Amino acid sequence: MKKILVIEDDLVILTIITDILEAEYFLVIGAENGKIGVEKAQAEVPDLIICDVMMPEVDGYTVLKLLQENQETEAIPFIFLTAKSTNADLREGMELGADDYLTKPFTRDGLMKAITTRLGKQRTIQRKIQEQLDDLRSSITLSLPHELRTPLNVIIGASQFIVEEFHDLEDDEIIQMLENVNVSANRLYRLIQNFLLYADLELLSRDQERLKIFTTGYLSNSESIIREVALKKAKSLERLEDLEFTSENANLKISEPNFMKIIDELLDNAFKFSPPETKVQVVGRLVDNMFAVYFIDHGKGMSANEIAHVGAYKQFNRKIYEQQGSGLGLIIAKRITELHHGKLSIESLPDRQTTVSILIPKN
Repeated sequence: MKKILVIEDDLVILTIITDILEAEYFLVIGAENGKIGVEKAQAEVPDLIICDVMMPEVDGYTVLKLLQENQETEAIPFIFLTAKSTNADLREGMELGADDYLTKPFTRDGLMKAITTRLGKQRTIQRKIQEQLDDLRSSITLSLPHELRTPLNVIIGASQFIVEEFHDLEDDEIIQMLENVNVSANRLYRLIQNFLLYADLELLSRDQERLKIFTTGYLSNSESIIREVALKKAKSLERLEDLEFTSENANLKISEPNFMKIIDELLDNAFKFSPPETKVQVVGRLVDNMFAVYFIDHGKGMSANEIAHVGAYKQFNRKIYEQQGSGLGLIIAKRITELHHGKLSIESLPDRQTTVSILIPKN
């Protein structure tokens, strides 16, 4: 049974609405003023709220503002009930986030149509959210265990073999195995760090104080930072010969660690998804009041549908390609860029060329 909160200081109208809704098998909660309405909304968390606009002390606009400041009540469908129906009144309510308006006097059919429409739209939103959660859960289930097991298998297998066969192994064989263990341990460490960072970035967007600290900072040596990160990444992957780099310099509104993380993750993707002995180009240039960095590779690329569905733990065509990566790197770079009021874009011609670009505001 759906729960509807009706906030109305005219007790006659409150009774009429209550009788209509109860006849339609809704559970109705009545509140005779705005203050009580806010308290009941927070205590009961109804499925929908109908609220009079003109009330003494706490009016309907204030009720809506107060409820939007609370995470538990901010998304509840909200219908204003008012005798005022000018364009200015309607616009004010809609700009505040109201879902609909009912003007007095209203009809039973008008009331029920407004409620049915809003609840139907809410069900659609909830269904889409659930689909996204199911999709994310499925992606994590398919991607993350594989990404954790692969380096762990190498670490456990190689270390166990060294322990059991130590006296029969040559020094160079032991060194080779330890190098493999080190590479796998670093891969596992990077995955765990990215997992924690991604979770923190999602929380940051809801915490204005921490977000302000995170986005505070600037740098004046963008060219040297890109060069340093690019050379280090190419060297670690034994692809120095494939790297092509050119960049202008700019002062940017981003801290050095955050900028380095973006560059590192996008370069890691560019090398990871392009074959050795194909070029990976990094180009930095000034574009109006922004600084753009382009990462161009010549790997298998992405379809338009894949680009539209880029997200954490997303891997495409795993049955065809044995990929290394959880999909976190790209989405982390995107999140950090957007938190700094920048933009990340992807253009791709499958099996030919992929260009990932970022725009970061100049300082």
